[in-house]
Amino acid sequence: MGFIGVADKKIEMLFLDPQYFGQGLGQKLLNFAVKELKADKLDVNEQNTKALKFYQNFGFETFERTEKDDQGRNYPLLRMKLKYPK
Repeated sequence: MGFIGVADKKIEMLFLDPQYFGQGLGQKLLNFAVKELKADKLDVNEQNTKALKFYQNFGFETFERTEKDDQGRNYPLLRMKLKYPK
């Protein structure tokens, strides 16, 4: 189905099986991370426009852009922080 990983108030990963998209499960995982684990930041691959829109709709906003991912690969990351918690 899916899972979320949080460390030091940062959402490190959120994965959902595509067959469960659009059913509110990602929203529930994100709500849990924010409300129960106090997560308020995350990184998202700039090319993952669906995830970017999902996080923006939740209240996250971009505050920084990197040219490479954390492993040094040419995948720009957008660093996001929660502005308007739901």
